[in-house]
Amino acid sequence: MKILIIEDNARLAQSLEKGLKENGYVAEWVGDGASGLDMALTGVFDALILDGMLPGLDGFEVLRRLRKAHSTLPVLMLTARSSVDDRVTGLDFGADDYMPKPFEFKELLARLRAVTRRPAAEPCETLTVADLVLQVNKRQVHRGGDPIELTHKEFGILEYLMRRKGMVLTRNMIMDHVWPSNTAYDGGSNLVEVYVNYLRKKVDQGRAQKLIHTVRGTGYTMVEPT
Repeated sequence: MKILIIEDNARLAQSLEKGLKENGYVAEWVGDGASGLDMALTGVFDALILDGMLPGLDGFEVLRRLRKAHSTLPVLMLTARSSVDDRVTGLDFGADDYMPKPFEFKELLARLRAVTRRPAAEPCETLTVADLVLQVNKRQVHRGGDPIELTHKEFGILEYLMRRKGMVLTRNMIMDHVWPSNTAYDGGSNLVEVYVNYLRKKVDQGRAQKLIHTVRGTGYTMVEPT
């Protein structure tokens, strides 16, 4: 799961980024509202942690424009503006939850899990394709009842494929979703292919039904057998 942090306090943002990565998320941050809004609208993030007080475009305006663009990206506002009026404004503008600073990181993780479970987001905590089962929060995968051990990157790719089963995902789409955007990537690189091959060996090898398919010249897709 990929999380965007829009926060102008570099120390806090880096701490959040580090903590999220230690808990299995892909996370990256940006320090101003305008750049953050552009990134939030790319569609590659699964949730947004948004500061209310930002230079230039503040967090409330970022949220208003995000919802005006019909984005359903789950948003957790994290801000020093903790008055009742501020909380009401944030929620009315479309925030899914609102946490005042200072905060406990374990509570932030719990609230982040909650907002990414809401029906307007991609809702499933348990994803199923044929006999393949992925439990999002537990970060567990089974096929035919047999456990499958995956790395963070393999898990991220598999979750992305399962959430969008039947869709063709290009290598660039997978790269943008699973790796931080500042990762150096040459379009001719086989990095995504290497990880998909690792994943195939764990998920499909030795199975009569293959779930991960290559679309020649385009990318990959997860297919539900008929």
